[in-house]
Amino acid sequence: MSALELDPADLAAIPGGEFLMGQEDGRDEERPVHRVTVGPFRLCRYQVTHAHYARFRAVDGGAPALPATEVSWFDAEAFCRWLSAQWRMEVRLPTEAEWEFAARGGLEQKLFPWGDAPPQERAGYARRWRCGPEPVAQCEPNGYGLFDMCENVHEWCSDWYDPQYYAVSPAENPRGPAAGTRRASRGGAWRHHIKIARCAARSSIPPEFRYADYGFRIAAGV
Repeated sequence: MSALELDPADLAAIPGGEFLMGQEDGRDEERPVHRVTVGPFRLCRYQVTHAHYARFRAVDGGAPALPATEVSWFDAEAFCRWLSAQWRMEVRLPTEAEWEFAARGGLEQKLFPWGDAPPQERAGYARRWRCGPEPVAQCEPNGYGLFDMCENVHEWCSDWYDPQYYAVSPAENPRGPAAGTRRASRGGAWRHHIKIARCAARSSIPPEFRYADYGFRIAAGV
């Protein structure tokens, strides 16, 4: 996949493994920090863009390389089902555990995909995201070759959301609660005061909501 073309070859191979999920000095829903194992999977290098999504359904207007926004969780799921048929392979949303593991890029317990340095120290930070999201892949990727993890737009995950889930989460491939009223999302967004989120930061909204700072990226098995 590129910013403009869909291609299964551009799903980055994420090796899987053990990691410490959460952040002890983070928000309440990020505790307790717990060791989780995720199996190998693949995750798109890019957030789904207008060019990608327009092949499935027209959405809010925007340049082709901008992330598709105002997409509900149900819309993202429908896109995955459509793309699964197109590619003849299962395409899905990542779980929260997969997303956090991938966002960390192989770094253990660092705040951000690049380490612990604050977002404001990143080159050009003060000039970015003045009035909306940016075209995808404008900055360097993380250790797994993934662009825009923790920034640009929030990304839907497959899980139902429960702020107390970490206390009962299984250690192997957690997939979230069996039911709920909100779906989990991850990553930062252009609308916030701090434009880049920590790897451990969790968020959620009802699955039918469509917001200008919500998008998604796709995952698949190996």
